[in-house]
Amino acid sequence: MKAIQITHQQELNIIEMEKPQTSGQGEILLKLHYVGFCGSDINTFMGRNTMALNPVIPGHEVGATIEAVGEGVPEGLKPGMVVTCNPYTNCGKCASCRNQRVNACQHNETLGVQRNGAMKEYIVLPWEKVIPAGLLTPKVCALVEPMSVGFHAVSRAQVTDIDVVLVIGCGMVGMGAVVRSAMRGATVVAADIDDNKLELAKKMGASYTINTKTEDVHQRLLEMTSGFGPDVVIEAVGSTPTYQMAVDEVAFTGRVVCIGYAKAEVSFQTKYFVQKELDIRGSRNAQPSDFRAVIHYLERGTCPTDNFITKVIKPEEALDTMRWWSQNPGKVFRILVDFNS
Repeated sequence: MKAIQITHQQELNIIEMEKPQTSGQGEILLKLHYVGFCGSDINTFMGRNTMALNPVIPGHEVGATIEAVGEGVPEGLKPGMVVTCNPYTNCGKCASCRNQRVNACQHNETLGVQRNGAMKEYIVLPWEKVIPAGLLTPKVCALVEPMSVGFHAVSRAQVTDIDVVLVIGCGMVGMGAVVRSAMRGATVVAADIDDNKLELAKKMGASYTINTKTEDVHQRLLEMTSGFGPDVVIEAVGSTPTYQMAVDEVAFTGRVVCIGYAKAEVSFQTKYFVQKELDIRGSRNAQPSDFRAVIHYLERGTCPTDNFITKVIKPEEALDTMRWWSQNPGKVFRILVDFNS
């Protein structure tokens, strides 16, 4: 079977692997139809992802069908079902697992990062990591995982209908945060440097938008919030300016939730931590309940999913596409690799 492997910086190959023939005790064999390239994959390709194996088969955003099931798999998981997967591991022993926050397992290994991923024609997974996708198509399934990360950040922020929520960054993860905040009844402000993404954020539930490149962010937020600032800021970029913006702009006694990994050290006016009595929280990966919530949302059919798929490519196009993406980082939501025959 075909697989995509990132071998070195700016190098990617199509390799041949032996197709798994059977699934063992408690395992499921999946036929991959669509697998998404995400931000961690482009960082691996560009040599900036220090957590990734080298070489590595990328991919953890999955749209698949069940090919075969092993002994001990629950009856509800049957061949032919459309599914996605939870790509994270959990050890069951660390402090996070002990506290039932398995998404933040100290020893997590995400598919396509710390272990070889799903960018291939078939994969075998434990049944516990296979998630039935209801009415969704395999193509839409490949959008579930990144949106789930945004949903989880909203849970970490404990967003309610009386909150004003500023989401900084309107990529796939940020859009998930916009959607979930709006679903909870919050007033959502979407911030980005791309007007096209901001227009899409309005369709996804944002009441207001701010172009942080061309507008006075602080003044706009004061106008929108009667001078208070947003109750919640969700940082979904991972840069020094956006981390600082989150702390500077959040209201007194507000909540800041950080999803993005900043690539450099960030300096803060730490007096704001104390004076504002802030809650500053990390948000990592997603819980199984977040996956279910995204699937439930997407099953409604109201999400303009085609707007989130920048390109659909065959494996042979992956190298040229990743080179193009590395030169045009702001133009991509998701690139899906089509493994259909």
